[in-house]
Amino acid sequence: MFRKLLLLAGGGLLLSIASLASAQADRIYFAAQHDYRVETVAEGLVHPWSMAWLPNGDLLITEKPGRLRIVRDGQLLPEAVPGTPEVLYNGQGGLFEVIPHPDFDENRWLYLSFAKPVGDNSTTAIVRGRFENDRLTNVVEIFAANANGRPGHYGGKIVFDDEGYLFLTLGDRQAPSTGDLSAHPAQDTTNHAGVIVRLNDDGSVPSDNPFVGRSDALPEIWSYGHRSPQGLAIHPETGDVWMTEHGPQGGDELNLIEAGANYGWPVVGRGLNYVSGSPIHATIHQEGTTQPVRFWVPSIATSGLMIYDGDKFPMWQGNIFVGGLVGEQLARLQMTDDYRSVLVEETLAYGMGRIRDVRQGPDGYIYLAISDRRGEPTEIVRLEPLD
Repeated sequence: MFRKLLLLAGGGLLLSIASLASAQADRIYFAAQHDYRVETVAEGLVHPWSMAWLPNGDLLITEKPGRLRIVRDGQLLPEAVPGTPEVLYNGQGGLFEVIPHPDFDENRWLYLSFAKPVGDNSTTAIVRGRFENDRLTNVVEIFAANANGRPGHYGGKIVFDDEGYLFLTLGDRQAPSTGDLSAHPAQDTTNHAGVIVRLNDDGSVPSDNPFVGRSDALPEIWSYGHRSPQGLAIHPETGDVWMTEHGPQGGDELNLIEAGANYGWPVVGRGLNYVSGSPIHATIHQEGTTQPVRFWVPSIATSGLMIYDGDKFPMWQGNIFVGGLVGEQLARLQMTDDYRSVLVEETLAYGMGRIRDVRQGPDGYIYLAISDRRGEPTEIVRLEPLD
């Protein structure tokens, strides 16, 4: 409709401008293959960070200050869920991910990642608890990273793969990228800085992890050389692990994660120093490091990550969706058949605010968590195709 309107001349052009203004007021957007509207799902949330659905249809939302919320039958329940762990809500720290166990119907296990206070410092941790009667009980910590530092680059994204293994992202905790870059903590596999770990559902280490049995690496590490992981997803057909991460000034990345691979930070990359604007890295390629499938210069501050396989947007099946914070956008990536490069990138949901999380709901719609840097209340929204 919008593309046809733009072909009109004279008074028709004025009509197209008026129609566009009306569409934006109604939160209607026009895109390749699917036009869509944006509907509000829940309002009044403070720094919503993650979304997950339970088998009964309840939508769980984490708020970064430390609250777990429930949307039931289209209504945000007024009280937060009791039993969540104490979090360090400071800087980039807070309550991060919520995810149910793949067999939640049988065991009622719910997993939360968060910035855990440790004396005068903090680390990234996961707890598991039983979720019944809108309460979290029997809460047990199953993992805590041994990396600490400044209150940033915590990682904290969790996903289960089809075999029931749990993956957790861990950032480099803002370790300085100066001096001997090869000695940076993210290049040192004896700590948890800048890594993805792979665990069993109880926090123990799978015997087939790539560094098991080595004295120079922690056995839970799956990949390393990451800076600030922001999104994590399993491809619904191939089972591949995908991750987005922040570069500094430029150099955001979409990475296909391989067991034991080094993703290069800070030895290779495309970002610049914040203060001087000079290159951080000596090169953008180096033997022994893995290149991103897509990078962004300038940065869009990548956040949530989702690979769509629903039925509401059939032309977008198999596309990768990446949230943007600074870019205040949702990037839709149409991939080549082998997923080794991007054919088309389109900007969706622009001008709505900082998109922290993107998920496919059980109804096949696309859900976004909008966050405000200052902590003003924001919303969860849903993208629905126009008839």
